[in-house]
Amino acid sequence: MRSEICARCRPLVALARRQILRSTVQQQQQRRNESTTNDAVAQIRGWAEEQAEEQTEKEKRRNVVFSGIQPTGIPHLGNYLGALRQWKRLQDQAEGTDDRLLFSVVDLHAITMPQEASQLRTRRREMLASLMAVGLDPEKGSTIFFQSSVPQHTELMWILSCTASMGYLSRMTQWKSKLNIHNKQAAFDEKAAQQLKLGLFSYPVLQAADILVHRATHVPVGADQTQHLEFARECATNFNATFSDILVPPETVIAPAPRIMSLQSPNNKMSKSAANHRSRILLNAPAAEIARRIRGAVTDSQNFVTWEPTTRPGVANLLEILSQCGELAGAGAGTTTPRQLAEERYAGASLKALKDDVAAAVCAELAGVRERYDDFLARKGGRWLDEIEAEGAEAARRSAEKTMRLVRHAVGIGPRPNAYNTL
Repeated sequence: MRSEICARCRPLVALARRQILRSTVQQQQQRRNESTTNDAVAQIRGWAEEQAEEQTEKEKRRNVVFSGIQPTGIPHLGNYLGALRQWKRLQDQAEGTDDRLLFSVVDLHAITMPQEASQLRTRRREMLASLMAVGLDPEKGSTIFFQSSVPQHTELMWILSCTASMGYLSRMTQWKSKLNIHNKQAAFDEKAAQQLKLGLFSYPVLQAADILVHRATHVPVGADQTQHLEFARECATNFNATFSDILVPPETVIAPAPRIMSLQSPNNKMSKSAANHRSRILLNAPAAEIARRIRGAVTDSQNFVTWEPTTRPGVANLLEILSQCGELAGAGAGTTTPRQLAEERYAGASLKALKDDVAAAVCAELAGVRERYDDFLARKGGRWLDEIEAEGAEAARRSAEKTMRLVRHAVGIGPRPNAYNTL
């Protein structure tokens, strides 16, 4: 039965009904607004996640090149033709791309064999100036830095050493050669144990960390370093299997680098440690000195040119140098083989003619390097090199820290990294 409302109460009831209706409409509108906002947030989050995935994929496609050189002072011609020139070419090829190039003066590796501190400080600067003088340039995409300026290298070394194989390290040939131990000799016999220091034995782990901390995809090395690159891949595989799939096993880039021999002992490689200073050509040598050392190079008593590397190593070395030094070889550097030069251009020529051409070719190849080297060392009273290295070290630390955030979290010694800070 319907209740009757008195005339006096009817306005109050109507007002209450309007308020209830208004409240209901407002609640519905609020729910619609919240739904729209949630949809917008979801869309933004989805977009951000897509961007992150896209950036990650882009990182995966980007080439990252890393290589290092010990600070042994001013490089010689063999260092230049075998490695540094290739670095410059990689820089030129990467210009205008998203590829990253990192070149390090690996001063921590240098102290595996003790040396005088003041001499090491000088040699680090000489090597840095030399890298710049041959054309490596931060403004063209190269990051150049001292290894010791980036502590993440040694941090990752320790973590990698916890999964590295002692057996693998014991088979490495380089520490044995440094101690003049025969490669087939037992790894830890009494003689080896007395001479071997932990740093020399384990430095391949640091070398692996140098590469892996920047997630390098390509590492240009000489043929004698392939064993170390295999070990770096082994370190990455061991870590990824033990913890998480983070580290990138690098590819080895072996260019057809020439083997430049001593000018005085052509059966041995050109080396800065050789007692006879006339056996090598430093990159900052003046043209007159280059010519004297080439003309004084050991050959043999036969005054004609042939390509016979086994029986005439001195002549073969000169032909190899000439073939690598560009225009005076008759074509681009490395495109005319030593054999072709001997058989086509120098058939019937004298050794003097060959030496004159080699001297001119080397001087042309190294033109300007000496002047740039002296300028870089002296610029701003020496402070300019410090500034270049500091900028490179900062960039290298940022690169390495992205990897180390992931590594620390994976092994349990760091927080979960922000996804956007690891891209």
